This record gives sequence, C-alpha cells and structure tokens, in this order.
Amino acid sequence: MSREVPLRRSLLLRLLALAVLIAVGSIAATAWLAVRTTTGAIRQEQGQALADDARIYDTLLAYAATHPTWDGVDAAVRPLARDVGRRIALTTDTGVPIADSAPAAGPLPTTSSATVDALAVDTALMPGTAPPGGGDGGTSRIDPRTTGPYLLPPEERAALRSRAAQAVQCLRARGQIEAAAVDGPTGRPRIETPGTDLADTGLCLQSRADLATRTPTEGKALAQLNALVNTCLARRRLPAVQVDLNWTWTRQSAPSAPDSRPTASVDQEHNRAISACVGTSRREQLLPYVAPAATLFVTDPGGRPSTTFDLSRANQTRIVAVAGLVLLVTIGFTVLAGIRLTRPLHALTGAAQRMRDGDGAARVRVTGRDEIARLAEVFNDMAERRERLEQLRRAMVSDIAHEMRTPVSNIRGWLEAVEDGVAAPDRRLLSSLLEEATLLQHVITDLQDLAEADAGALRLHREQVYLTDLLAQVAEAHRAQADRVGVTITVRTEADPQVDADPVRLRQAVGNLVANAVRHTPSGGRVTISASATDTGVIVSVADTGSGISAEDLPRVFDRFWRAEKSRSRQTGGSGLGLAIVRKFTEAHGGTVSATSTPAQGSTFTLHLPVPSARPPDHRGRARKG
Repeated sequence: MSREVPLRRSLLLRLLALAVLIAVGSIAATAWLAVRTTTGAIRQEQGQALADDARIYDTLLAYAATHPTWDGVDAAVRPLARDVGRRIALTTDTGVPIADSAPAAGPLPTTSSATVDALAVDTALMPGTAPPGGGDGGTSRIDPRTTGPYLLPPEERAALRSRAAQAVQCLRARGQIEAAAVDGPTGRPRIETPGTDLADTGLCLQSRADLATRTPTEGKALAQLNALVNTCLARRRLPAVQVDLNWTWTRQSAPSAPDSRPTASVDQEHNRAISACVGTSRREQLLPYVAPAATLFVTDPGGRPSTTFDLSRANQTRIVAVAGLVLLVTIGFTVLAGIRLTRPLHALTGAAQRMRDGDGAARVRVTGRDEIARLAEVFNDMAERRERLEQLRRAMVSDIAHEMRTPVSNIRGWLEAVEDGVAAPDRRLLSSLLEEATLLQHVITDLQDLAEADAGALRLHREQVYLTDLLAQVAEAHRAQADRVGVTITVRTEADPQVDADPVRLRQAVGNLVANAVRHTPSGGRVTISASATDTGVIVSVADTGSGISAEDLPRVFDRFWRAEKSRSRQTGGSGLGLAIVRKFTEAHGGTVSATSTPAQGSTFTLHLPVPSARPPDHRGRARKG
C-alpha cells in the first residue's frame, strides 16, 4: 500500500504536466497564428491603403495637368471616394475648400496627405519620377500629362499619324520588326519596337526623320521656351542654348569670359545652371495651363484610422491575462479529471495486488459506464474465471490422484504380498496386475491427449474418410464388450457420407462415445451409431437406451473427471476423461459436440463435423492438405 500512493501521485502529476504542456503549446500556437494572421492583414490593409492613396493622387494630378482650374473636380472626386471607401478633400494652400466628398464628416485633420501640383509631382506617391535636384533641374517632376502649348491640333496629329504609319510599314517590310505607333500626351505618335533598338538598325531613316520633324505648334512652343531659357541664362551670363522636344539642349557658343578653373568643373556647373533654367522656364511656360497647387486630405469617412488592432501594452496585457485564465481553467479541469481517473485505477491496482497475494475473492466496485468501468468489469470477470479455473484445477488434481491411486495401490499391495510370500505369483495374479496397469496407462494416455489438445499441439493427419467403414470398425471393436454385457450395437448410415478428418482421432472420439454408451446401458439394451450428410456438414450420433442423464447434470458431461454418480467410477471402468477427449478432438476438426438425454430412456451424443470445403486450420492456424 505504501507504493500505491506515490504511483497515484506520479500519474496525477504526469497528467497535470501533460495538460499544462498542451495548454501552453496551444496558447502559444494560437497567439503566434493570431499575430501572424493579424500582421498579414495589417500589411495587406496598409498595402491596399497605399495603392488607394496613389490612385487618388494620380487621378487628381491628371485633372490638374489637363485643366487650368479646379472647377468641376467634384465630378471626379465623389465617385472615386465611393470606390475606395475614403474621404477625399481638396483645399487651397490657404485652407479654402475646393472639393470634399464628405463635408458632413467633420473638420479635416491638421496634417495633409499630399500636395497636388502638376508642376511638382510628389515622388513618394509617384515613384516613377526622378528625385528633386536632379540634373534636369527638376523637369522630370513635371507631370508628363501636362502638355500646355505643346498640345497638337487635329490636323497636325493626322499628318504625324500618317508619317508614323509609313515608318511602321517600312520597319515591318524591310527589317521584319514588330513595330507600333503609340500617341503621346501631346498627340505626337512615337514608334515602339519591343526588344529592338532602332538606333542600331539604320532602317527606314527617312521615314523616321519625317516623323521627327517638328510641327508648327511645337516649333512655336519651343521658340517660346527657348526665349525664356536664354533670358534666364543671360541673367547668369551664360551662353544661349537650343532646347529640343525631349528637353535636352545644345550650346550655341562658348562662354564669353575665360575661367581659370578646370574645364570639367566649369562644364558641370554650367550644366546645372542650364538645367535649372530649363526647369524654371518649363514651369513658367506651363503655369497658365495647369490648376494651381492644392492640398489633399485622405481619411476614413468617420475620421478614424482604418486599422484598430495594435500590439500595444494594453493589448499585450489582455493577451497575457486571457492566456493565464485559459491555463488556470485547464489545470483545474485536469486535476479533477486526474482524480476521477486515478481513483478507480488505484482501486484496480489494489485488487490486483491482493489477487497476486492469494486473495481469490478480490473484486472492484464498478461505477459508471466509461472505459475505466468496463476495465473494472473485465477485471472482475477475469477474477471470477480465475477462481473457477483454480477450483477446477484443484478438483482435477484431486481426481487424477484418486484415479491413479487405486490401481497403483493395488499393484503395490499384490507385489508386496508376493515379496512377503503371502501370495503366489500365479497366472491369475499376473492377469489382475496387468489389468490394473492397463487402466493406469489408459488414464495417462487420456491425460496426454488432453494436454496436447490444450496446448494446441494436437496434430491431425487429414484424409478423405468414408464414415460407413469407420463406424463399422468402431462397432466391431466394441462388439465383444457389448456382447458380454448383453448390449446390441447397430450401425446406420445414409448414402455413405464422407468427411475430411484424421481417421485415427475420429475413430477414437466415436469409440469413446460407444464405450460410454455400452457402460451405461443395461443388459438387453441397444446402442445405435448413425451418420448422415447435411448442407453444412456431417452428423455422427451415438444413441443408447441406458439410464439417461438428468437436466441439471447434462451441461457438465463433457467436463474432465465429472460423473453423475461418483461411486460408479470403478465399476464402469471409465477414467472420467473420455467425453472431454471427444469434445477436444471434435473442436480440433472444426466441429462441435452436443448431448441430449431423457432420464430412464437413454442419451444421444452428436458430433457436427464441417464439410470438406470448409476445412478448419490446423493447430498452428494454417490449413493442412489432406
């Protein structure tokens, strides 16, 4: 008992540790999954918000680049706000409202989202533009959709498109080049050849040169731009330049005054000054054609941020508190479940230890219908079977000792009498001793057969057996004994049935039934041996007209050493093992044996053997071949 309590506590502690480990792992996995999922959702939402911001900025920038004022921008703001689900508002640099998709949503925040200026694009929202302070004086920050005086009239567009079509046709015909004409923001088409650099081909030069010729509108706009640029350069005492449509320039003359600094340094400084003048002049030229700079506000319709989840200290505290509560509840339920589980196991352990110490009456109280209750039921059933088997074992040992003691005592007594000279070793004495030895050998042989059957070592040598011949042999073997006691043996068979069996073992089983019937049938009675075939097998029966067996004794007739009348054992000459051997031999053939009886009228013992096609496995579980 001193070891049971530590074992019980050890099991409870292991269950508790396992539950805590599972709970901690589940909480950690859930928290990790929640954080990963939430983080991914936040990133996805942020990415969508950035994409929406860029779309809003690009739409308004396009409007500013193609309109000289913000009049009518509401028609573009309101559907865009509904599409992205955001509030979009525009004001002047002094805060005067220009457009608002949700004016009733409250005041605008103090911090703006961006400044919409077609002549100074925000490179953070439009990553395709160059950073400010570049070598072109910031001309790349001008939105390319800002055309101003460079916008071509319809007649000039038609003429350029015709030239572009000729150039495309020439490239396709001569160079087998896949070319296409694409209109630019001003209406001037350009030739696009994916995967081919036209500068290296030298094809269709005349057509390409015709396409590159300036139109009157472009010439007039460039002349205006060059005047502005050269005025700027004159103020800086730099030579005049000629600006082209791609906003590159060429110097018209060398610097007027020599400079003692290195040429490379002077050229770099002049280029920066020219670039600045070009950018300033372009913005000055385009200023009348674009809407003035406006301040952009993009917010949630309710004025709140769109993401409400964050891993702040308060949220972290909530997560820890919930995890701790889950852990405590898990531990509590585990302790209750462990106590409920270990209590019946403790009782089972105690009962098993008592049974080990020799208490055959050890039982466990069964409560509930769970697995532990079923285990207790199985334990109690096992204990009862063990107790019955122990009683049978003791009874069998006692019966064996009783059966063998009488012949051994007789043999010893007569041998001692001969040794002492009391009895003479004549033929009659030797015949009596031989009879006792034969009875003793018969008991030993029967016990050996039963031991082989119990151990699964009973070997069957099967073959096709004709029951008419086998039953005739059995009847002939017992006819002499039957004649001595005045009993008639009759054999009856129908259509000579066959069975797949070991003829020796089957003959022994039927012989035991016949011998048992002859012993219990009075003089003038008869024993009938019959066999017949059915759809499921073969039936062999031995019927007698003896004293019969009572209903309460009938279920035990096949038990070892059992007799309805103990006093008849010596008179009948049986060992009490014959019917037990019959049952074992029949079961080894895959069949069954049964008995019916009517007191004072007789008994019938029946063997049910399977048909040959349903051959049972041998004692090792494999089907034997005949």
